[in-house]
Amino acid sequence: MTSTLSTAPHATAAVAGSTPTEQRRAALAWLTVPALFFFLAFAVVPLAGVLVLSFTSWDGIGAIGAAGMDNWLSVLADPGLYNALGLTFLIMIVSWLVQTPISLLLGVFTAGNQRYRAALAVLYFLPLLLSSAAVAIAFKALLDPNFGLATGLGLPFLAQDWLGVPHLALGLVIFVIAWQFVPFHTLIYQGGVRQIPKSLYEAAQIDGAGTVKQFFHITLPQLKYTIITSSTLMVVGSLTYFDLIFVLTGGGPGNSTRILALDMYLRGFRANLMGPASVIAVILVIIGLLLALLLQRLGGKDKQGSQLEGL
Repeated sequence: MTSTLSTAPHATAAVAGSTPTEQRRAALAWLTVPALFFFLAFAVVPLAGVLVLSFTSWDGIGAIGAAGMDNWLSVLADPGLYNALGLTFLIMIVSWLVQTPISLLLGVFTAGNQRYRAALAVLYFLPLLLSSAAVAIAFKALLDPNFGLATGLGLPFLAQDWLGVPHLALGLVIFVIAWQFVPFHTLIYQGGVRQIPKSLYEAAQIDGAGTVKQFFHITLPQLKYTIITSSTLMVVGSLTYFDLIFVLTGGGPGNSTRILALDMYLRGFRANLMGPASVIAVILVIIGLLLALLLQRLGGKDKQGSQLEGL
């Protein structure tokens, strides 16, 4: 009887001690409600609507009718889909190969504490402040063979039909994309470099390692997760290069720059085929999710792992 009475206060104290923790967890759970609401309202519900719309026949104005699997079968049998898909992956891969090393090197450079690097960093980030439509209009005017830089500066090699030749138009699109989005990824790498402990570089200097060895043996390994994050944003973001290509080339010449996002727009709002356009939208979402999951798998199972892992 005595032992029972003696343990009762301890049990009460244990319950009382756990109550604040449970209250804090409940409070934190309530903080996620607004974010969850906006996610459901602006992501899940529209996506569900697009999925349903892909099984319907609708011109965007009249009544919506059921189409079954007709939209999916017609789109998957269309050679234009695979041309757009191939162009999308081509731009994605080449853009990654161009942007990643430039962004990485600029990020390492601008991470320094020198004042002139900070001033240059401001200039590097200027393209990030411009809209894609404005960038496309500017380059379209600058590279005009009759009234652009070729005439104004007397540079004959610029007097080419940049937007009229398929391979030139595709190369120009990749160049403009890199010019605009390299600053964004530079900012990501700059933040990643500044997270690396200086003691690693000090120890390397004591061991006699030069700048190049420090870059390959310290900086690059420590930026593993930063590279994966940047690559995920770059690869998934390449699926949405609509406005820039639409203003710059309109998908031409021919279909040489008609990527999936642009193909979706042209089918839906030019041809008034909302059902097939919704099919392409669903395909874009699936591709984006698969690519994001694949890239995140490269980071390993421990998503919360430190950059100092293994040191």
